[in-house]
Amino acid sequence: MKNRLKQKFALSGQGAKDMILGIAAVVAQNLALMFPVTLLYLFTGDYIDGVDLSSRTGFYIGGIAICLVLLVLTSIWQYNLAYKATYKESAERRISLAEKLRKLPLSFFAKRDLADLTATIMSDVEVMEHAGSHMIPQYYGSIISTLIICIGLFFFHWQMAIAAVWPIPIALVIVLTSKKVQNHFSRKQAEAKIDLNDGVQEFIETSRDLKSNNAEEEYLTGLETKIDLVEKTALGSELGIAVFVVSAQMLLKFGIGTVALVGSMLLINGGLTLMQFFCFLLVASRLYEPMSGTLINLAAVNALQINVDRMNQINNTKAQDGSTSFEPNGYDITFDHAGFSYEDEKSVLSDVSFTAKQGEVTALVGPSGGGKTTVSRLAARFWDTDKGKVTVGGVDVKTVDPETLLSAFSIVFQDVTLFNNTVMENIRVGKKDATDEEVLAAAKLANCDDFIQELPDGYDTVIGENGSELSGGERQRISIARAFLKDAPIILLDEATASLDVENETKVQSALSRLIKNKTVMVIAHRMRTVAGANKIVVLSDGGVAEQGSPAELMEKNGVFAQMVKLQTEGQNWSIA
Repeated sequence: MKNRLKQKFALSGQGAKDMILGIAAVVAQNLALMFPVTLLYLFTGDYIDGVDLSSRTGFYIGGIAICLVLLVLTSIWQYNLAYKATYKESAERRISLAEKLRKLPLSFFAKRDLADLTATIMSDVEVMEHAGSHMIPQYYGSIISTLIICIGLFFFHWQMAIAAVWPIPIALVIVLTSKKVQNHFSRKQAEAKIDLNDGVQEFIETSRDLKSNNAEEEYLTGLETKIDLVEKTALGSELGIAVFVVSAQMLLKFGIGTVALVGSMLLINGGLTLMQFFCFLLVASRLYEPMSGTLINLAAVNALQINVDRMNQINNTKAQDGSTSFEPNGYDITFDHAGFSYEDEKSVLSDVSFTAKQGEVTALVGPSGGGKTTVSRLAARFWDTDKGKVTVGGVDVKTVDPETLLSAFSIVFQDVTLFNNTVMENIRVGKKDATDEEVLAAAKLANCDDFIQELPDGYDTVIGENGSELSGGERQRISIARAFLKDAPIILLDEATASLDVENETKVQSALSRLIKNKTVMVIAHRMRTVAGANKIVVLSDGGVAEQGSPAELMEKNGVFAQMVKLQTEGQNWSIA
């Protein structure tokens, strides 16, 4: 049962255990609520039989006290298990999902929208938190306690038991058959919400471009359509659930009528005593009201499937793992007949073979879409090859834990990511335990110190979301300072100077020249002058190695690289007539 609950509701082991105990607590509380009914039944019997009630005062006062104690204890037990434990599980679920995402290959993120993942960690977990505290234990607990009470009724009087119980299984079947309908509406509603979240986020991020092109009104019209769709799917979802639940609840009302009708007939014919008739009326009134709420909970539990599936999709995706021991023989990076394709099975790389040697600069060049970025990502194990292998110092990167492997890499991306924090802490990302002196030294090596000193609070200046207070060149140099601070033996430079002006490009290249000394360096570049000083050039085209060698060798060969240099030279000489 524990494993079934784990999979059905995307729970941890402890969460499944707590849910079982929570269900047991609901059962205990529901059964405890039958004690006052029993006490009332005994009191009514004594009254009808003419028993001196004053002699039974102690019994009834004691019974009331016991009922109160039982109800208080079971309520506290249920609260601790169905609420406190659920909130702990909710926190654990968010952390475990985030941890799992951290260990997944980047190919997973390529096929999942970021708004969708955010919705899973925040919204889906919130839905499950509410369900775990208010619906799931109550549903299963009510079903179990109702079953126990119904079995007891059959021992008491089987004909009246049938009259009381018959609507319950039919009502449950009605709601259960609605599961496919509910899942359809829930899926549509989830898709509409994600589409709206994407639209709002995109509007905020692109408001500058929309304004400059007078496209705001048109975009907002589309956004209003998405808002209307969310409203429409929400109403459809509520209606789809209500049709089945209300029908089932109406059916339960017939149970009280059946009990009254059958009980009256049996009472007239002598097949039922007045006290038995009274007992069944009491139990029926206590039986149907909780079941009405149980039907709502059942509908809610059915609707959870979409949320659970989205969380299980993350949990069930195979994480990248490997040894935490990494002892390479040097830091040469070798691609040995490597091939790679994305989820759509479209080949990106095929039979790529070359070696980037330690102490040398290896430049990856070629047309857009040729596989340059993919090659660098495979080296750092952001993705795993489909065939062949990639080794660092003779060690297959697939056998090494990604975090352990990345400790040997410093990566400078074209698109720098900075945090809404101080300059000091943004550089310290490269080495979390670095001292202030080490950070300052790295900043100076990256030519950052001059512009940082001019900021309002120097190194303590908060630079805004993604470094909005800095220029592109300044942001790039902050990224290089991180790489200096990390001081890893392998450097990956992905178009590090492509979007910079001449002045900033000169400063960044000056910083890079100090960074790459005595390291294994792989440079991705489109500008041929950026790679002119490389020891080796690998030309990638159509997912394969078109040619490789030193710049002089490739120019002499007059192949793809020479043609690229020629085209860029002609482009630089172009002018408006």
